[in-house]
Amino acid sequence: MNVGVIGAGRMGLPIIGHLVHKGFATLVYDVDGGKRKAVEERGAQWAADVAALAAGSDVALVCVGYDEELRQLFPQLAAASQRGAIHAVLSTVNPKTVQALAAAAPPGVAVVDATMCRGGRAADEGTLLCFVGGDAATVERLRPVLAAFAADIVHTGPAGSAQVAKAANNLILWACLVADHEALALAQRFGLDIDKLRKALEISSASNDALEKWGTQTMAWADDDMAIVAEMARECGLKLPQSEVTREICRALKPRRYKLDQYGK
Repeated sequence: MNVGVIGAGRMGLPIIGHLVHKGFATLVYDVDGGKRKAVEERGAQWAADVAALAAGSDVALVCVGYDEELRQLFPQLAAASQRGAIHAVLSTVNPKTVQALAAAAPPGVAVVDATMCRGGRAADEGTLLCFVGGDAATVERLRPVLAAFAADIVHTGPAGSAQVAKAANNLILWACLVADHEALALAQRFGLDIDKLRKALEISSASNDALEKWGTQTMAWADDDMAIVAEMARECGLKLPQSEVTREICRALKPRRYKLDQYGK
């Protein structure tokens, strides 16, 4: 399959490199033409625009933008796509957006979501976790492409369901990161060796991914992720009190993350 990638940012660029390494003919477009050199250095071709990428791709991976940007992008993508093409949303957005894009797709074009977990380091290593929402046959067709950069691929259900799975992941991730800061800040005030304690906690019932990767989380998308969770909760009339508190703490924590001596002051 020929694979197109829209978005050559922090996640898109390593994904492009993995696709080329696995032998996929890879075509790339980004609104920032300054990324062309980095794309071509990884062995991919640069597309003049979205239409050119769509016309030359069996699979188009979209890993840029939020809801409104995707809604603006997809009509251009759909208009030039081949029959049988798969459009995979790697971006984190509201499930309703993916469902709307899937419903509006032209006959013979499938829209799925393939959200990514584990962060930038996993993208670099090709060990991402992908939740995938779409019909089973389409997911199986897409699987070899995703396997180029994902170590684990989980089919979550119909289009949009991968966004729900990603929201659940993010809700727990940020809650754990806040809890880790509070626990370690408290221990530090009582004079414990934080590095030694953290290693012990990693093998205890308190173990979590944010603790294991302590010091590496940029929180780049924390506020955006939590905003999507809040929107989803409002839409279904569900109160998430811990999530609401976590969101507010994350806003204050982001510029001071891992500075335990400043936490709680």
